[in-house]
Amino acid sequence: LLTPQQVAAGHSLRPAFTRWQTERSLSVLGRADLVFVHNPEHSQLDRAELHEQLRDVFAVLEEFATGGRIGGYGVATWSGFHHGTFAVPELLGLAKEAAGSGEHHLRAIQQPVSLVMIRPITLALDGRGALVQARAAGLLTFGSSPLHGGELATLATPELAEFIRRGAAPAAASLLAAASCPSLDVVLLSASTAQHWNAAKDAIASPLDPGQLRKVTDVLAQG
Repeated sequence: LLTPQQVAAGHSLRPAFTRWQTERSLSVLGRADLVFVHNPEHSQLDRAELHEQLRDVFAVLEEFATGGRIGGYGVATWSGFHHGTFAVPELLGLAKEAAGSGEHHLRAIQQPVSLVMIRPITLALDGRGALVQARAAGLLTFGSSPLHGGELATLATPELAEFIRRGAAPAAASLLAAASCPSLDVVLLSASTAQHWNAAKDAIASPLDPGQLRKVTDVLAQG
């Protein structure tokens, strides 16, 4: 299924590999609501070849979706939107080609949204960027790594946390800023204990208004 180079790279967009991996997951789950194609920008292909391979992977996932085995699929990227490797309209076009019609099953996009990966927030505040485009197209939007792998618990200063929300701890304030991003539907977060999970829910219960969020991004832009 994989070439030695793909094994060494730890990444593949080969349709046969996508089919095999999806079948393995479904053998355990029975059905999946959403399957993400993760980090296609890691394929080390040029832009045209990457888009062609993405379309072929989408075609495989369209088969699973039309057969009722998955609800739909999405693209989860770390840097693809940021570096212009692909854009939401291009992904929609590839999905339509894969489906052979406008009735495709591309349902979501995912990208990092945090006080470190802040560009999606600043773009969304201006009514631009992948999150805004995806929401306008009816796609679900997911924000990954809101605490930047846990680093923001120590990277964010108490002064910044207080500026974001009075009395908030750095981790809670950082999570709140990410969750307040316009056009963001879902924030992906893991918690090691029920206490941490409840603290996270409490932290984002009252999102920042866009004006306050813009003040936060302005402060960070000043260094």
